[in-house]
Amino acid sequence: MRFCRACLVALIVALCFAPGWETARAASVADAIAHFTADDFSETLTGIKAIASSGDPRAETILRALQDGQLQFSAERKAVYIKDNSGKLTDAATGQPISGDAPADTDNVRINNRLRGAIDAALGGLTLLAKSPATRYDAAQAVFKSRQASALPTLVAAIANEQDPKVKHAMQEARAAIILSGAASDQDKLAAVEIIRQRGDQDSLGLLASLPTNMSATVMKRVTAAINTIKNRLALWEAVQNAWYGISLGSVLLLAAIGLAITFGVMGVINMAHGEMVMLGAYVTFVVQDIIRANDPALFDYSLAIAIPASFLVAGGVGILIERCIIRFLYGRPLETLLATWGLSLILQQAVRTAFGPNNREVGNPSWMSGAVDVGGITITYNRLWIICFAIAVFIALLALLRFTRFGLEMRAVTQNRSMAASMGIRTSRVDALTFGLGSGVAGMAGVALSQIDNVSPNLGQGYIIDSFMVVVFGGVGNLWGTLVGSFVLGIANKFLEPYAGAVLGKIAILVLIILFIQKRPRGMFALKGRAIEA
Repeated sequence: MRFCRACLVALIVALCFAPGWETARAASVADAIAHFTADDFSETLTGIKAIASSGDPRAETILRALQDGQLQFSAERKAVYIKDNSGKLTDAATGQPISGDAPADTDNVRINNRLRGAIDAALGGLTLLAKSPATRYDAAQAVFKSRQASALPTLVAAIANEQDPKVKHAMQEARAAIILSGAASDQDKLAAVEIIRQRGDQDSLGLLASLPTNMSATVMKRVTAAINTIKNRLALWEAVQNAWYGISLGSVLLLAAIGLAITFGVMGVINMAHGEMVMLGAYVTFVVQDIIRANDPALFDYSLAIAIPASFLVAGGVGILIERCIIRFLYGRPLETLLATWGLSLILQQAVRTAFGPNNREVGNPSWMSGAVDVGGITITYNRLWIICFAIAVFIALLALLRFTRFGLEMRAVTQNRSMAASMGIRTSRVDALTFGLGSGVAGMAGVALSQIDNVSPNLGQGYIIDSFMVVVFGGVGNLWGTLVGSFVLGIANKFLEPYAGAVLGKIAILVLIILFIQKRPRGMFALKGRAIEA
């Protein structure tokens, strides 16, 4: 069979170069496009099929002109023209420019949704033999979705000559879709159902569900079994996709909350301006990218590498300034601290709004953070994947800082017993300032990551401050491991609740669950030892 198909392809090629073929082909094209002059959808459909099967090199140009609304006809002259962007006309049959004035009665060849599908299928069939594997793959996908029977002969020839396994499999799926949608033997349809079942995506489910019910009982039984299998598979992949979305959201919450966990745990300060530290980091990213665009666009892919330390220094410096000028005078007075930091958050928002304007600012994705990859039945975007990696890296770096540095030892000592740490010679006021600066700096780095997935505006931090407090309280105040577990648990739970309760009710349900949990464990999942005794 493969030999016969190869011979058929060779015969077609030989005929293409045989004497008199050009004249015959021109006549074929002229006959095909004559259908477009009738201004009738059925005639236009016939013309599309005739153009696609003509083998003329101008077929793709004519069909794309029809698709783009650039194909015109003259009913009086029974001629069809292609109109370019400058308004010049070209004879569709010969490809020659029209000299002189254009016919007065020219009008666009009308198309509807059914014809658009036929055009897509015809173009897919014409590109099934293209040189690029990606083009052939896209063509096979277009044929699969349109299921136009006119593309079947070209598809069979393309399968016989295809060497790329991925492209060949896509072509076989397209062939199976056409077989199921048309007239074929039960044996062919059973084989086609198996191919579609193995594909197992939403398009496959839609195809099988739309099949007519007048097929044989054997085929319908196999179709029903395939539909149930695909539904179960899609439900499983949907759960995996929701888990991935939850991990992605959890990484964002981890970045936003980990700095708050440090300041809240060591200092016991409810910092309502923490979200504005995140916002400052996002605006530092915008400024860095704006400078790079203006001076050296070639460095744009390195903009985040420059923005991360810059945002840490800016947000950390602002945090130390806030602690030295405001927070240090309010220790032991939580209500005044909350009100002061809330007012400070409004001041910072208005300052940024005055400096940069109220509108969202454009922050671009570097090339290595753009795009996505399909893994099984889920889609993983590169920007989310990098943010997860960045969040884990920040978490590990903070653990190392607390475990292996003198500053980390002093911070842990102050966290567990402030008076004892002071009696051992640790300058607790200095630790407080540096801790507040560290927490604010980490929030600034979180702003760099959030700028890649959210709008950069003066209100950016407000969307994460409440969730950050929930993560910290749920995980355990001042415990980084609790913040890690809490952020991912809340992120995954939120994404699994959203499809059933909606975004707003989902957050309310999470809040109620956290309140009930805190009633049983007031200090969170991983409570630090020492603070309760000190209090």
